Amino acid sequence: MKPAPTTRTWTRYVAIGDSLTEGMTDPDPGMPGAYVGWADRLAVELAARADAEDKEFGYANLAIRGRLLADVVGPQLDAALALGPDLVSIIGGANDILRPKADVDALAADLEAAVARIRATGADVLMATPADPYKAPLLRAFRGRCALYVACIWSIAQRQGAFVLDQWGQPFLRDWSMWADDRLHMNSEGHQRVSLAALSSLGIETDEEAWRTPPPPAQAVPRREAAVANARWAKDHVGPWVQRRLRHESSGDHVSAKRPLVTPLHARRADRTID
Repeated sequence: MKPAPTTRTWTRYVAIGDSLTEGMTDPDPGMPGAYVGWADRLAVELAARADAEDKEFGYANLAIRGRLLADVVGPQLDAALALGPDLVSIIGGANDILRPKADVDALAADLEAAVARIRATGADVLMATPADPYKAPLLRAFRGRCALYVACIWSIAQRQGAFVLDQWGQPFLRDWSMWADDRLHMNSEGHQRVSLAALSSLGIETDEEAWRTPPPPAQAVPRREAAVANARWAKDHVGPWVQRRLRHESSGDHVSAKRPLVTPLHARRADRTID
């Protein structure tokens, strides 16, 4: 269901979550090794709306790759609320779902408690469903858990009065051209489209046909070439992921939030890069 158009202008946006919200793998051209991502892109669009009304806009992004939901609804949320936001995006749980003993009902309960806590401050909340992994190697085994979590997210939003970024239902995210080589994180085009989907989810008008429409079908890859690509993917991405799990390590163990404080943000150029 399409959200009603909003007349609200947010001026203090804080994003919390895991690698999706950190922006992997949407490279930041101005900072090697760093990422932009859908939340940064959304922030610039919100800044443009604030600028049009001569309002100051500030943005913080506390998300860190590999984080479990307990960290997102715990330390990250504490830090976010201390910044006094009027809009918080909270996305987490996907990394938990990949654990063998994941309890989706418990995850949903923790997420709802966090959303309720944010709403109690008067701030608006943007959640997001995971993308449908029905074509994803390895991840499609967890599709049932993901679908249950999606249903929980929509129920939480209805009870708590939150917005939902619906990634599960986006046809363009079923196209591999939207994804990076690791087949787990979106590339720049995917993040750009998701940022516009988020804008639309907040009730802000967008050119929906432009971002919703999947790209033209790619040419079929010869079987031998596909086999080589799959072997390279397993070596470069699956192997290191398994090794981290065996060592009880996370990709974000030595990573800190890229934008820990609410700082001014302005829409500087037509391509919507951030300060």
